[in-house]
Amino acid sequence: MYKVVIGLEVHCELETKSKNFSGAPNTFTEAVNTNVATVDLGLPGVLPVPNKEAVRKALLTAMALHCTNPDEVIFDRKNYYYADLPKGFQITQVTKPMGINGYLDIMVEGRMKRVDIHQLHLEEDTASLEHYPKYSLIDYNRSGIPLIEIVTEPCIESADEAVTFLEDLRDVFLFLGVSEAKSNYGQMRCDVNISLMEEGANELGTKVEMKNINAFNNVRLAIEYEIKRQSELLSRGERIVQETRRIGEDGKTYSMREKVDAVDYRYFIEPNIPSTPLTDDYLYELRRSLPELKLDRYLKYVEKYGMSEYDATVLSKERSVSDYFEEVIDAGSDVSLTVNFVTTSILSTLNKLEISIDELFITPSMLSGVVNYVYEGKMSLDAAKKLLYKAIDEKIDPNELIKKETMVQINDEDTLLTLITDIMNDNLEIVRQYVEEGNMGAINFFIGQTMKRSNRQANPNKSMEIIKRELERRKG
Repeated sequence: MYKVVIGLEVHCELETKSKNFSGAPNTFTEAVNTNVATVDLGLPGVLPVPNKEAVRKALLTAMALHCTNPDEVIFDRKNYYYADLPKGFQITQVTKPMGINGYLDIMVEGRMKRVDIHQLHLEEDTASLEHYPKYSLIDYNRSGIPLIEIVTEPCIESADEAVTFLEDLRDVFLFLGVSEAKSNYGQMRCDVNISLMEEGANELGTKVEMKNINAFNNVRLAIEYEIKRQSELLSRGERIVQETRRIGEDGKTYSMREKVDAVDYRYFIEPNIPSTPLTDDYLYELRRSLPELKLDRYLKYVEKYGMSEYDATVLSKERSVSDYFEEVIDAGSDVSLTVNFVTTSILSTLNKLEISIDELFITPSMLSGVVNYVYEGKMSLDAAKKLLYKAIDEKIDPNELIKKETMVQINDEDTLLTLITDIMNDNLEIVRQYVEEGNMGAINFFIGQTMKRSNRQANPNKSMEIIKRELERRKG
């Protein structure tokens, strides 16, 4: 048996108005070489100017991942030549990354797993290449986009853990609002380092690297294939070659090139960007702005509110939905009823209309009013949901609609008894079937008639009690 050891290097483009060191727009476009400035092209005589918002978002992400932050911002040069790097070097961070020694807790198959973060640093993205049989084309739109790289320790042990980590890390980016993290736009991608070692061994096995994988499903396929490939090689007594591989469309990995242990990038501090001190006050205020993240909300919903794991997962998945739910709760509404409304009526409406919850007409205070009507017994849950859908369609405050259409639930027992007695007197044959034949379907019939004649305002539970009691009385 072999132990699987995986480390990830995750790259995520930050959402800013301009690039990391130039004023060129940081927006996605399919029109090549349009979002480009002289700094991005590495032209002589130009100087880079750090993007303050990119620095802020990188630090914020490092804090969310429980990293230790530096006391100053310093950039370094990573020297190497490749066609997608016009300057011949990349501005990155080695001396003092934005964060070191952090972690992210994830839930895998009901158990908690801590993935240790070696470091998080801010750098500039490279240009993108399109390769053809006899030539390659360069698009500089991506060149210089602010990019954070998150390097984990080699502590991941399966494809499930790796994919869960990537999914949860993407949720961190979304909760913080630092990136859209769309893999189809190349905004989030990762390198996978994987090795196998014998159980009980003290040294890691030979590392194989897989570069620039966008889709999470491809990460899973690549890891599972490499586990199988390397296991078979080791079982036959063959050695693992340290190399860089790529994932093919068939789900298999293919060798690109062998890789040596050390590459001399000749790092040195970027001389054109002076260091910037980070004050305690600035870091304190930044830390105060951290939102409650997905896992913390999930645990709170389960432990504090007593939700099912399914409901807690649904409500903690997106920050906007979670914030909406918590605003309704903070207004004093019943938790259980609020969960019911949000996970059914609200989310189904968002899916049907294909909108975000921020675009929904029904505000948390509006929903809170409807929830309270149900909780106080003034309206049935079914009637409240139908009213809510009508309010959404007509863009009317549901609480005003309740007053306008007098939809408050009928709870008065004398009123319900009079209504039910009239219905039974009009349907004596159904009463006879219950009294003489024991037909239990009569109860459902009278419930349906009661709801129909009351315009669904009758309290269904009280109506059921009165119907059963009245039928038994007539039977006696």
